[in-house]
Amino acid sequence: MKQLTHRQYDALESAITHGRRVAIFRRGTEFVVVPKRLWSDGPREAVDVLHPTTGEEMTLFLDEIDRLDVVAR
Repeated sequence: MKQLTHRQYDALESAITHGRRVAIFRRGTEFVVVPKRLWSDGPREAVDVLHPTTGEEMTLFLDEIDRLDVVAR
């Protein structure tokens, strides 16, 4: 996925605002995480996320994401 759709951006921003979990698929791996911040570094956009079980913080670049879904809380 090179760029998110408007609906996906809205869903991601809503998940950040309300603390909802998202399922992010990247390179065959599913991450169910809580997004904390959406930001850009030049032409690349990224989202800082927190793994709710381990507490691990990660940065995922949007151009590396295959699929993004908001999951029920």
